[in-house]
Amino acid sequence: MGYVKVNILNSKLQENQRGFTLIEIAIVLVIIGLLLGGVLQGQQLIENSRVKSATNDFNGLSAGAFSYQDRYGRLPGDDPGAVAARGTSWAAVTAGDGDGSVDALAANTFDGAAGESDDFFQQLRAAGFIAGDPADTGSAALPQNPFGGLIGVTNESVMNGLLGLKVCMNNVTGSSAIALDTQLDDGAGTTGRLRATDNSTNTTPTTGATAGATYSEDGLYIVCYRI
Repeated sequence: MGYVKVNILNSKLQENQRGFTLIEIAIVLVIIGLLLGGVLQGQQLIENSRVKSATNDFNGLSAGAFSYQDRYGRLPGDDPGAVAARGTSWAAVTAGDGDGSVDALAANTFDGAAGESDDFFQQLRAAGFIAGDPADTGSAALPQNPFGGLIGVTNESVMNGLLGLKVCMNNVTGSSAIALDTQLDDGAGTTGRLRATDNSTNTTPTTGATAGATYSEDGLYIVCYRI
């Protein structure tokens, strides 16, 4: 009897220690594949959403600037009539100098520290064209962009001679910069209405030549769009 009991016990132990079958392993691998596919697809959806949001920001600020000009006869930032007499939302807004252009140097694109760099956003907010507090000044006046950086403006010639008033974003990934340039312009970072410069070595839009004619998906960029 003791011998039979030992054999039964050994048999149960062997059953409990049985490994995975090929079917079970295959099922696990399929599940892992589905999870990885879902993660990658989710990352792509997030990036596409950021590119779409950035496109809307470029177009929205452009439309807001021209709508402001239609209403007040001046570009936002340059408006000398932006004073408290217009209403309570204008109480802390800085008036522009009315010289016909938004005086915003490339060096102040992402700090709003001088000229009319932050006044541009102050006046748009006071007029109700964009959300936010019109009293914010300096870098606090600059909106966040979808890539974790800021949105700023400059009227200085940048990136191979891109003239006029430009809306710029920093911290833009290479793949997103490619998508933005393709959707809004000619797909080349050194030509056209939208241009880019390497954000890893420049904290402001370069006033000289851009880093290269070909985007790198591994890079980080500042992109500027002439409105």
